[in-house]
Amino acid sequence: MARVAKKAKAAEPEKPIVITEQPITATLRENYMPYAMSSIISRAIPEIDGMKPSHRKLLYTMYRMGLLNGPRTKSANVVGETMKLNPHGDAAIYETMVRLTRGNEALLHPFVDSKGSFGKQYSKMAYAASRYTEVKLAPICAELFSGIEKDAVDMVDSYDARMKEPVLLPTTFPNILVCPNTGIAVGLASSICSFNLNETCDAVIALIKDPNADLYEILKAPDFSTGGMILYDREEMQQIYETGKGGFTVRAVWHTIPRENRIVITEIPYNTTVDQIIDKILQLIKEGKLREISDVRDEIDLEGLKLVIDYKRGSDPDKLMAKLLKATDLECRFPCNFNVLISGTPYQLGVRELLTEWHAFRCECLKREIFYDLTQKKDKLHLLLGLEKILVDIDKAIAIIRKTENERDVIPNLEKGFRIDTLQAEYIAEIKLRHLNREYILARTSEKEKLEKEIAELEAILSSSKKLDQYLIRQLNEIKKKYGQERKTKIAYEFDRPTNVLLSAAKEEYRAFAVMTAEGYLKNIPLKSIQMSDNHKLKENDHIVFSGEMSSKEELLFFTDKAQTYKARFEDFSTTKASELGDYVPAKLEMEKDERVVFSCPANGYQGKLVIVFENGKGVALPLSAYETKSNRKKLTGAFSAASRPVAMFVVQKNEVKELFFRTKLGRACILRTTLVPEKATRSSIGVQLMALKKNDAILSCEEVNTAENDALAVYKKPRIPTPGVPYTGKK
Repeated sequence: MARVAKKAKAAEPEKPIVITEQPITATLRENYMPYAMSSIISRAIPEIDGMKPSHRKLLYTMYRMGLLNGPRTKSANVVGETMKLNPHGDAAIYETMVRLTRGNEALLHPFVDSKGSFGKQYSKMAYAASRYTEVKLAPICAELFSGIEKDAVDMVDSYDARMKEPVLLPTTFPNILVCPNTGIAVGLASSICSFNLNETCDAVIALIKDPNADLYEILKAPDFSTGGMILYDREEMQQIYETGKGGFTVRAVWHTIPRENRIVITEIPYNTTVDQIIDKILQLIKEGKLREISDVRDEIDLEGLKLVIDYKRGSDPDKLMAKLLKATDLECRFPCNFNVLISGTPYQLGVRELLTEWHAFRCECLKREIFYDLTQKKDKLHLLLGLEKILVDIDKAIAIIRKTENERDVIPNLEKGFRIDTLQAEYIAEIKLRHLNREYILARTSEKEKLEKEIAELEAILSSSKKLDQYLIRQLNEIKKKYGQERKTKIAYEFDRPTNVLLSAAKEEYRAFAVMTAEGYLKNIPLKSIQMSDNHKLKENDHIVFSGEMSSKEELLFFTDKAQTYKARFEDFSTTKASELGDYVPAKLEMEKDERVVFSCPANGYQGKLVIVFENGKGVALPLSAYETKSNRKKLTGAFSAASRPVAMFVVQKNEVKELFFRTKLGRACILRTTLVPEKATRSSIGVQLMALKKNDAILSCEEVNTAENDALAVYKKPRIPTPGVPYTGKK
């Protein structure tokens, strides 16, 4: 049998890859921006009702399930139903529910009445699975949904268009400030602290009566479910209230049991947990920075939070707590960033603006609700007016119905017989035969006067913003009576901050050789090493500005080109050799980007003064004590005037006189004594004019000289300021 070779199929030529260039702006607009806006609008940022979409969908689902008045149901049932509105996984939905429960204690006024283990806001304790826990809506949720059945808010299609859901909840109190909210979107974040319900309602009432009311006397400070103590700073609160951005300090609450050598912490800041605090304390103990503590443990029970610290006999509990406040989250900052969606647009609003926006939103909800009630009552009154007309002759109405041969003619015949419209005729025709008696009809029509009075009241409210505000004030006062509670977070107007607390592990004091360079390098050289070699390695064009022996506890000052001062101890820098560059100070002290050191010196107990010469010919002497702080601050802003660039700085001790040699760009020079430079108390002072400069001239350099050792310098010496100087001959 002959073999027939199959003809190989010709390979198809590969299609060339076409690369289409697209401007980065188009990519951002078409791909990135829709994603960013979706995360901002549909996920992370709350709206004026105080709810994120996930909260709103969950609570509305529970409302539709009848859980406002009915018994509790398994959390798994709620999670499953919520997935019809919220296209996310069950874990995300259940986690949202956990935070809203009474058991979790995250909210001042929980929205979900719970049964089972839901963890705690102040602990990493895990919550039970949804199949084990039970939930229903808390009574306060009646205020969230008040008027929702009366067209108080718009309803829109769900994501699959199978059901309707509210755009916002018509909450009857300013939930935006009562319920804490934190969210991170793309390029935008929101962090809203909670406030006391009574104070918030009072603030709205005060703003209704007087838009310029002093909120600081009414809405005193935030209030958290975990309690704690706010260290009140009026300037910080003013910034938050006016701009919606800032922060404040919250401190734990504790008491000491001396006979048991025990500290019991019962309240901690809202934005931390017991576990984080314990982990930090254990770390400090391991590092040898807290030798006073013998044991620390979590004793949370049915009564609530309890963190117990046992301290060693002989230890001072007050000093120990000062260390803990400084080193752990027992005292921490709560950042505020009041970003809120208003009509789908994110805004950063202060407290006054938020309450004003909520007032406008609530008034609109009330108008819609009242208009709905008004329409219903008018329709009912209209029917009763028709029913009243048959009182004239009930027998006539019966006769019309009996004599009508066709059912479809009953309504038209009643309309003609009593001169009523179709709606009234249908209402009369549907009355049962047993009710066609004078007593029944009189009882029904007697409601007419009551309806007319109610209609008149509703119309008066709708037509008058003042009456609408009075109606809203009555609602807010009723809410205060039903749900108001005392503050949980205390306010400390006068308080002590932990200052000068040693938290580092004990280190023995030693002496070493310090070398500082103009480019910002510092060397901590052991004395033995410097004796073996003093040949210092420096970067190209760098030079030494200070060298000498000093104590490891000595504080060092570093002045930068951004008019800031950084402080550090000599022992904070690693030991090195003369043959190495040493630590780069801007990196070691975490200075700002592009910030460089222009001068450095030992603090020397903050004795003496700092003489600064500026490029514009001015100079000032500042006491070194102006840079001394009670707290261990590492950075001081506004270290000196930023009006002109500093050319040189010199430290002058008491009774010491230095001679400074000035040179200008246009070739002038002079020598002035430091005693001519006046001393100023404030760091921001620019000082006085030392050299009188011509237009386009500036100080080029300033350095220390000694005229006693160089007779050629005598020509440059000037006894008074300001001086124009003399032409520079090049001799120095």
